[in-house]
Amino acid sequence: MNPIANLPFSQACENNKQPILNILQAQLSHCQSLLEIGSGTGQHCCFFAQKLPHIYWQATEQIHHLKDLNQRISHANLANLPMARPLDIAQQWPEHQFDAVFTANTLHIISETLVCQFFEALTQVCKSESQLFIYGPFKYQGQFTSDSNADFNLWLQSRDPQSAIRDFEWICQLALNQGFELIKDHSMPANNQLLHFIKR
Repeated sequence: MNPIANLPFSQACENNKQPILNILQAQLSHCQSLLEIGSGTGQHCCFFAQKLPHIYWQATEQIHHLKDLNQRISHANLANLPMARPLDIAQQWPEHQFDAVFTANTLHIISETLVCQFFEALTQVCKSESQLFIYGPFKYQGQFTSDSNADFNLWLQSRDPQSAIRDFEWICQLALNQGFELIKDHSMPANNQLLHFIKR
């Protein structure tokens, strides 16, 4: 029996992992260490760490999700993918710095306050020229990019009023306030984006 067959699974992760990898491969050729915020099911970190063996990929997640996440990581058995660490955005972040930070489908789940705290905390783990990648849906000039994203936003807020698809301009301003310059806004499948920043 497959030991990970009954673990939480995201079809969206399966669908978007290759398009995301295509961009990460092009941008992270010289990266040695990466911190992932909100590793979820672990499908992303296991796939990316396998495909990017030169990167020490540190997954993180809230403590109550760690058991399933680490079971998947253990099954992957990759030298560059250690066990995931607990990380609450509002609490203490790792003390050492990374060459890159990656997060997928987190900023529309957490509250506005936590989004602000996310960017403030990045200064602790990023050095000059560290790269930041944020994947997910965004609004532009207050408008959704598709009817499906508008419907998704309604669903998000029905389950948690503090969740919402965020404004691209607001995210870029929060990043800029902490010294992160937007390098490129990549259009991705299913009306998502991958925002690429560099710490100056």
